Amino acid sequence: MWTLINQTYATHHGQNAWANLAANNTGYRKIAPNAADGVTNVFLMLVAARATSKQAFVVSNAQSQITAAYF
Repeated sequence: MWTLINQTYATHHGQNAWANLAANNTGYRKIAPNAADGVTNVFLMLVAARATSKQAFVVSNAQSQITAAYF
């Protein structure tokens, strides 16, 4: 789905990153912890979308975790 990113959040713990999506008031969604580099790359994509106020295309899995993002 195409959506604006309201906020992003990450901690120092491995593979723990989140994004607050504007679409349908979905709130915070965790970036699926499939691979450390994958979580980092998706998080950076969402941070860039937020920083530039552009919409991102966010792909989610059955558990509503973010698995990919494009913008």
